[in-house]
Amino acid sequence: MDGRMRRRTKGPRRAPESAVHEPAGGPHRAENPVGGKWLSRGTDGRLAAFALAPGVLLRWTEARPGGPDWDGPESFPVPPGLSHLSISQGANGYLHFLAHRTRQNAEGRTTTDLMYSMQYQSGRPLNEWRAIGNPYKAEDERHARLGRPTGAVDGAGTLHVFVRNAGRGLHVRHEDKDGKWRPWQDLRGSALHEGVTVGVTSKGRIGVLGPSEKPLHHWQQAVQGGAFERLEDKHVTMVPGTGVALETAEDQLTFYVADAYSPNLLAIRPNGSIVPIGGAPGGGALCALRTVIDGQDCTVLVHRGVGGTPVFGAFVTNAEEWGVQWADVGRPCLGDPATVLDAHGRIVVAMLGTDGIPRVTRQSSESGLTLGQWRGI
Repeated sequence: MDGRMRRRTKGPRRAPESAVHEPAGGPHRAENPVGGKWLSRGTDGRLAAFALAPGVLLRWTEARPGGPDWDGPESFPVPPGLSHLSISQGANGYLHFLAHRTRQNAEGRTTTDLMYSMQYQSGRPLNEWRAIGNPYKAEDERHARLGRPTGAVDGAGTLHVFVRNAGRGLHVRHEDKDGKWRPWQDLRGSALHEGVTVGVTSKGRIGVLGPSEKPLHHWQQAVQGGAFERLEDKHVTMVPGTGVALETAEDQLTFYVADAYSPNLLAIRPNGSIVPIGGAPGGGALCALRTVIDGQDCTVLVHRGVGGTPVFGAFVTNAEEWGVQWADVGRPCLGDPATVLDAHGRIVVAMLGTDGIPRVTRQSSESGLTLGQWRGI
């Protein structure tokens, strides 16, 4: 593609509906993919996919970097009462698992904790689940009204946990260098919905977008490890939980969200401009990456469309107004699809089929965005 010409990227082709390989069902049937980066590339280059079944976390891992074969599923028990499990990943490749846990204490009072685990290396066991706690004391009636967690890992590998509080503002907590959790910080905000969007720049700064009954709330660190500053609100009514953040210029995040009042996804650029980009979103979370297609820096977005099938699009990075080519794979999925670059730099798109089997399709040529057949793993 010629970067001087305002034209669309070479369009992605429709992925075939038939799978090359369908593994036999195991003792646990996946019911939903995990939230966040449920498809990720580990420290050794192998991809891993995560889904939930009753009482367990399921994991599939590439047998070697770049595939095509996978091992699994392996099952990991999760503590009773866990919900809203999500995965965050830092630049070091470590995976951070966060979850919301509700239980009854000895006095019969409902209590809420945030839970945490980690995977350091591909194919290795998860750490034991630990409680991060709650910004309210157990006897405080607000304790039970804590929201679900969202994680972001800065450039130093420090996990930050964001959660909507009982007053519908935002709290954050992070680890120190010794692995101890620092006190909760109240970032304020008001009338927030669940489902904040977080992103990290290549310089380690974290940005946060919070859906609200009021204009979108926006926080950003001025420097890695610094305080979160409240920036100018965005006059967008975002569908909660749909957003994704992507660095589209050095140290700058673009947020992609679904618009509650139109059939469009929106690109919210660092300069504050808002660009409709179509996509017919179905209300789930977006997944995004940057890669080179035909020699051009491009952004790829993947989401579940209104028809319940994965939809993916490609466009020149920071040139959304030039046009986005959208393609629908035409096969229904459970939850949100995901995308990542494999060890060879190829785009991989994953979905969980309605039969509980994860499937992946991989970029099949160096020119254009052509995806191969779906393969059950």
